[in-house]
Amino acid sequence: MERERETGGAVPGVRDVIDGAVLLRWARICVDGLESRRGEINALNVFPIADADTGTNLLATMRAALQAADTAAAGTEEPAAATVAAALARGATAGARGNSGIILTQVLRGIAEAVRAAPLTAETLRAGLRRGAVLVRESLSVPVEGTMLTVLDCAAARAAECPETGLAGVAVAAADGAAKALEDTTGQLGVLRDAGVVDAGARGLLVLLDGFVAVATGETPARPAYPSGEQSTASRGTEWTGTAPRGTDRVGTGPRGIDRADTDYEPVGGGDPHFEVMFLLADTDEARATRLRDRLAELGDSVVVVGDGAGVWSAHVHCGDAGAAVEAGLAAGTLSAIRIESFAVTAPVHGPGCRVAVSDGPADRGMLAVAAGVGAAALFEAAGAVVLDAEPVTAHSLLDAIRRMPNREVMVLPNGALPAHELVAVGVAARDAHRDVLLLPSGSVVQGLAAAAVHDRGRIAVDDAFAMSEAAAATRWGSLRVARERALTMVGTCAAGDGLGLVGHDVVVIDHDVHAAGRTLLDRMLGLGGELVTLLLGADAPDRLARELAEHIGRDFPGVEVSVYSGGQHDDLVQIGVE
Repeated sequence: MERERETGGAVPGVRDVIDGAVLLRWARICVDGLESRRGEINALNVFPIADADTGTNLLATMRAALQAADTAAAGTEEPAAATVAAALARGATAGARGNSGIILTQVLRGIAEAVRAAPLTAETLRAGLRRGAVLVRESLSVPVEGTMLTVLDCAAARAAECPETGLAGVAVAAADGAAKALEDTTGQLGVLRDAGVVDAGARGLLVLLDGFVAVATGETPARPAYPSGEQSTASRGTEWTGTAPRGTDRVGTGPRGIDRADTDYEPVGGGDPHFEVMFLLADTDEARATRLRDRLAELGDSVVVVGDGAGVWSAHVHCGDAGAAVEAGLAAGTLSAIRIESFAVTAPVHGPGCRVAVSDGPADRGMLAVAAGVGAAALFEAAGAVVLDAEPVTAHSLLDAIRRMPNREVMVLPNGALPAHELVAVGVAARDAHRDVLLLPSGSVVQGLAAAAVHDRGRIAVDDAFAMSEAAAATRWGSLRVARERALTMVGTCAAGDGLGLVGHDVVVIDHDVHAAGRTLLDRMLGLGGELVTLLLGADAPDRLARELAEHIGRDFPGVEVSVYSGGQHDDLVQIGVE
């Protein structure tokens, strides 16, 4: 073993308790170890996809965990182990990369649950490893032996069987048990046996367990170099699947599985696009996460759905339809941090999440606009758009509307109806081999109208989208509304019935007189310049409001053109666009 700088304990260099500060040091040791062994681990990566990124994914996940823990412990001289461990689990879940990274999050979550009421000791390490092993198996749609989960099981078992009562002895037992199990993985999984390698993810797990030995004993275990072996060209970039009869011991990567005899391997990928899809999920629960796991298992392989113990879940799947995977996530909760990566394809992909080439000549392109109010809907229809006027607009209703469009290319003007992360999810789910979807950055109806005015199907899609996006971005927008209740804003406290002037989403004017608030809002907006003002009147706008505002512009800002339309929206008395 290599000597590691260490302090404290009944025996020099040995400690029986790991507090928050030492747990942070353990995390740094893990990051350093994964960084130094990243190349070795990447070279071992042949399962489930031979894409040489397991070491990179584990390192990125552990770095995210350490960053979150450093933030949680900042300003605290003696952070509690529970605080650090919980932050490690949360940070890893939020920053997890790849199948192996998501599995790593559950190892950290197991430790976090074990130290909620006590520091890390021999007993809590035993409990943490056992809990992590259970969580990992629960998170997988079809557990595969000969991988990280098998090695974690062995480490937990050796820790539980260890007769020693000190933390050092238990840590050594767990790490040595994992090292022995790692050697055995080559013979447990056909893909590893064919390549002559140990499992890459399990090699990364051993780095973490050796880290516990380092902080508990002051010495780092010396491990052999694990050779990458020879890999055939044909196996790279493919995923292996097969079928197993009922009652067999399935070890496949998904619902199709493979039997332990490895007699019916079948490569998939080939000409079909294959994707790795990952996303974070909030506003959900255990039951919905389980249903999501089952649905993703129907779509593809390498399915992992895990929680951080604090309400955030991370999902991973390898599948041929990225849009369907994202749609499954939308049905389960609120999505964020969506990542889609293509593999096993050497030719350009015309599939989910990828651009479809546009033919010469006028394109088969439609425009879909979200609009609340009869007048606003009529304006978009006059510009050639199909209008979605559902109230409220949801990600599902927008996705359904896009799918009902008969066009090969669909330009979407969301007009502020949904937050950005939901729009990204809708766009990913809506794209397929037959349709390209471009979501334009219109944050309001007046921005959407400006974009629709320059829409031209004679241009190729990217040029049309650029021109429309530029028109939307060049339109400053604001709104005049009536406060419904007493509230604190960035410019003070308003009372129910006050006039509120907003620029974008921020309140910048409060006035007891609604008409005065409108005039002041125009002064603020036109103070930055402008040549054209669009006033889109709401359903509840007072009779003389439009005339008064137009006269105010003509008197105080001569030369500025004013266009007044009936919008019919209910939230704003007037929506204002300045170009």
